[in-house]
Amino acid sequence: MSLSTLFTIAIVLILLRVFWLKIKDANLKSESFKKLPPKDQLAVIKECLLNNPTEGNLSNLKDFLVRQGADLDVESYRPFMKKQLELTRRKDALAEDNELFCNEAAWLDKIRPLEFEEANDARCKNRQEDYISNSLEGIARLYSDEAILRELEALAPEYPKAKDLAEDYRKLMELRESSGADDDSLAKLRKAKNAWEDNLLQIDLVAETKQG
Repeated sequence: MSLSTLFTIAIVLILLRVFWLKIKDANLKSESFKKLPPKDQLAVIKECLLNNPTEGNLSNLKDFLVRQGADLDVESYRPFMKKQLELTRRKDALAEDNELFCNEAAWLDKIRPLEFEEANDARCKNRQEDYISNSLEGIARLYSDEAILRELEALAPEYPKAKDLAEDYRKLMELRESSGADDDSLAKLRKAKNAWEDNLLQIDLVAETKQG
């Protein structure tokens, strides 16, 4: 990955990556990978494809979606892979890297994290806390601003804290857009992002019971 793409990850998008397994490539044949729940497998495969757009990682995603019975043309991701390879050979391609990364994030968010399926199941069984926690975990595994805000707004009627989370996320977006590329600015942005992530995954039972 080019340095400009690493810069893009740091400043252009707030990436909410919650993983309990750190690996560079999603090896579907490894025992450690097989032991993961499907929701974590999907998260790892998507992360690997985003950061390491190889034929192997694209094939892993395709195989996983086939097993899940999902209908998505993964071949439509191939132009992103080609573009990223082109940009690694060029200097001063930050603007194009930014646009590419945004497009990749939007594409990946078409594959909804499986936590949302768990959330819907919990909701049908009137397990409100599980519904909220699974929804928040799903949001933590989204990449694009649009998808994050959309899911927070959808959750807000039953979980009022989601309104505050959405507003704070918009402030993060503003901070991101106005941030410089120097170390101090990036450190400030990273600290704000980490604080938002921590707040996201802390369920406010008081806010929840207001709707009960």
